[in-house]
Amino acid sequence: MKITPDELKVLAQYIYNVSGIHLDQSKAYLLESRLKPLIAEHNLSSYTQLYHKAKADASKTLEKAIIDAVTTKETLFFRDSGPFEVFKHKILPDIIDARSKRLHKSMPVKLRIWSAACSTGQEVYSIAIAIKETIPDLNKYQVSILGTDISDQAIAQASYGKYNKFEIERGLSKDKLQKYFSPTEDGNWRIKDEVRMLANFRKVNLMQAFSGLGRFDVIFCRNVAIYFKPDDKKKLFERLAGVLQPDGALIIGSTESLSGVTRSFVPKRYLRSIYYQPA
Repeated sequence: MKITPDELKVLAQYIYNVSGIHLDQSKAYLLESRLKPLIAEHNLSSYTQLYHKAKADASKTLEKAIIDAVTTKETLFFRDSGPFEVFKHKILPDIIDARSKRLHKSMPVKLRIWSAACSTGQEVYSIAIAIKETIPDLNKYQVSILGTDISDQAIAQASYGKYNKFEIERGLSKDKLQKYFSPTEDGNWRIKDEVRMLANFRKVNLMQAFSGLGRFDVIFCRNVAIYFKPDDKKKLFERLAGVLQPDGALIIGSTESLSGVTRSFVPKRYLRSIYYQPA
């Protein structure tokens, strides 16, 4: 079933209003392939019917299903190793050193990290593993990693922390698999409680205000703003600056840049990686 230009325009505007994701005419095939199963599931005959059914659904169940379908869940463990190297060897030590100097020796160092658009959780657990490998004794620290995504489906899998063989093999070494995951009876793998306890998950729309999230020492916001319009991208990063500690760090995608996007951050270079701090 082909999506017509008019249907694409209407659905793209609807998806943008709900999620901030900008889809242009070049994404016709993506919408067709991602939404066709929903059309079949609800016995509909066109994308127009899907749109009207979603708009009329007061429970927003179909809206959630549409967002789950169109959001890209391309992710893997330790994706683009550079950001994790700069996190382990530069950002984390600097923040721990700064926090430790302000506290009495008996007080725990608090670390709050946010993985925005965390998808199915691989980034969150990669961060947690990186922290455990950098700080062997976590008893002196209060570590909290927040993973958020707009997809209910992604958040559900991330929270449960179970992955199949294909997902596990994408970026995860055998030693880390054996150390931080347990095999399940159905042939999959689940994150161990010692790692899972460092993270919590919730649904967050990055287009909306970050009310109630608090402030963070480090924010990972990688490969999501590429789906936003320029003005929305600027607003997103300025909101992120508002919830980042003055000496905190922002890590974005390896192919992304904040040059010409916002003046709220200044770039910092470590080895071959770039991260950002509030201006």
